[in-house]
Amino acid sequence: MRGTTILASMLVMALSAGAAPAFAQAPRQDAQGVTVLLAQRIETMDPARPRAEAMAYDADGGILALGGRDEVLRRYPGATRIDAGGATVVPGLIDAHGHMLGLGMTFLTADLVDSTDKADILERLRGFAKDLPPGAWLVGRGWDQNDWPQKDFPTAADLDAAFPDRPVWLERIDGHAGWANSAAMAAVKAAGGRTDWRQREWQPDGGRIVRDAQGRATGVFVDGAMSIIGDAVPAPDEAATERMLRLAMRDAVAHGLTGVHDAGVSLGEMRVYRKLADAGEIPMRITAFADGDGAALQWLCDEGLYQHPSHRLKMRTVKLYIDGALGSRGAALLQDYSDDHGNRGLLVMTPEQYDAAVSKARRCGVQAATHAIGDRGNRIVLDTYAKELGGAATSTDHRWRIEHAQVLSPEDLPRLAALHVIASMQPTHATSDMPWAADRLGPDRVNGAYAWRKLRDSGARLALGSDFPVESVDPRLGLYAAETRTDAQGLPAGGWHPEDKLTPYESLRGFTLDAAYAGFAEGEVGSLAPGKRADFVVFDGDPLAVDPARLRSLPVKATYVDGKPVYEAP
Repeated sequence: MRGTTILASMLVMALSAGAAPAFAQAPRQDAQGVTVLLAQRIETMDPARPRAEAMAYDADGGILALGGRDEVLRRYPGATRIDAGGATVVPGLIDAHGHMLGLGMTFLTADLVDSTDKADILERLRGFAKDLPPGAWLVGRGWDQNDWPQKDFPTAADLDAAFPDRPVWLERIDGHAGWANSAAMAAVKAAGGRTDWRQREWQPDGGRIVRDAQGRATGVFVDGAMSIIGDAVPAPDEAATERMLRLAMRDAVAHGLTGVHDAGVSLGEMRVYRKLADAGEIPMRITAFADGDGAALQWLCDEGLYQHPSHRLKMRTVKLYIDGALGSRGAALLQDYSDDHGNRGLLVMTPEQYDAAVSKARRCGVQAATHAIGDRGNRIVLDTYAKELGGAATSTDHRWRIEHAQVLSPEDLPRLAALHVIASMQPTHATSDMPWAADRLGPDRVNGAYAWRKLRDSGARLALGSDFPVESVDPRLGLYAAETRTDAQGLPAGGWHPEDKLTPYESLRGFTLDAAYAGFAEGEVGSLAPGKRADFVVFDGDPLAVDPARLRSLPVKATYVDGKPVYEAP
């Protein structure tokens, strides 16, 4: 896609009846392929020139110059012009932690996000099941018992009356628990799956089967137990995987994302990505993480760090897990859950297994990125990183990461900066979890949760994202949450634990330059400067200056990658 010239028809926004054009273009006057973008304001995120009115880039999408309108037009008098009028241009937004296949799957499975109770879920499932063939699995995602009047986990019996014969498997919003009906549990045996989970006292390593007083499985499987049911669900073939990735990328660029760190990609998914990249059909930059200590990590160890010639796809990172999620009480805590005495969460890997995987990543020169939610999980990660990196923690450019870094004890909080570990965090997690997080953690521990300001002030670098489809793919919601720590209605007034708010500039930097740095890409993207790529987003207003109440719905007018439009608003 880099070598193509810009077609005039792609540069002009469609006109609505009687309306002025959102973009205007002067006739092309040269054959050099230079384009000059004009806007009321270009927020560059480049300290050398924080703002500009014009940006010139070549036919391959390499930025040539930024400056005042007259200055850049004099320098390139025959260039193609794109006039964004009163719009604001910012560097392309990068989500530092998302799940592309999961996002694509939301278009093809039952959507249970924001369901209000079990009756709401059953209504949605009945509507979705109308188009399924007989006997096909009914799969969905997005339920959260914390949003229901009764906050207990659901059971198989809640589904059985509506679906006595069709297997049903519904993943929780965070992807760390699943809810099955009786037909799905019976299908495990029919598919040749394991049977030891039916033993009344048995629990899997790194997981939990929710059982009743008689030891029978109720239908909810947490973390490491999810595979018991999940492995029986027919896996998508290559064609379905490709379709889901295409849907996800289309949705991402429509929300202003020019890059995503895809946190957990199998070797099979990577083959599909490479096929799309070879065909020039990846419209954004995908930084893929190998999915744990498996085939994809071994491929990196055997073949070396990967980058496609188009620079639209790379893999040089492994995603590991140490614990579960706070919402399903699977996050590993140093002390009991405040609302579930005797429960300290789960370790998805033993410390020994985790140490071996991190050691392998270090030997192979692979960046380690570890999911850690609870304060115990984060401590294990920090201890392991310190052990494996040794003196290299401060003398090498390792850029190891903690994904989420959600709950930190006071003594561990400054260790990220000391070890040069990046905090990869998701602002909307805080605003989604704030109604119940203090119940889980108590009034003291919650002060070390979602602690963006404390981490940044300690010297740690914050790469921001969303964890979609756990949260919305829309980065505007993340910018809003980071700045306000409130919900869509602006509550609570002043923000939840407002001492950990970020400034608008810090929030935008987390989705641009710091996210690029976390992906070893700050030399190409993350800011707009000569020599970098022309990845940018056109907003109908300045995200650094608008009232926060407007930020959530600030219109995305266009998204460009390598100087080419990959999304234009209708």
